[in-house]
Amino acid sequence: MTTGVKPTALIREGDGLRIDWSDQQSTYVSWRTLRKHCPCASCQMERSQPPNPFKILSAAEIAAGAPRPVAMKPVGHYAYQIIWNDGHSTGIYPLTTLRSLNEPR
Repeated sequence: MTTGVKPTALIREGDGLRIDWSDQQSTYVSWRTLRKHCPCASCQMERSQPPNPFKILSAAEIAAGAPRPVAMKPVGHYAYQIIWNDGHSTGIYPLTTLRSLNEPR
């Protein structure tokens, strides 16, 4: 990402997030992809392990259903913290990560 490029708008669009950037570019990422790429230490550790076919989902995970944010807060001028409907809130998404997760619509 070019140095100094910042979001000018964050917009819920369908099942994801559209970000308009100060360099006139626009990116889109689904909530599912954002949740799957959570950068927190516990999610990174979980992704580094082989899948556990016997994992028991918590009541919160079952009740939450498809991932969706309930809040999004800026962290300084470099990232956003997303609070998810399953209660997870420790992921800090740097702007470079948000920009790199662009998906076709």
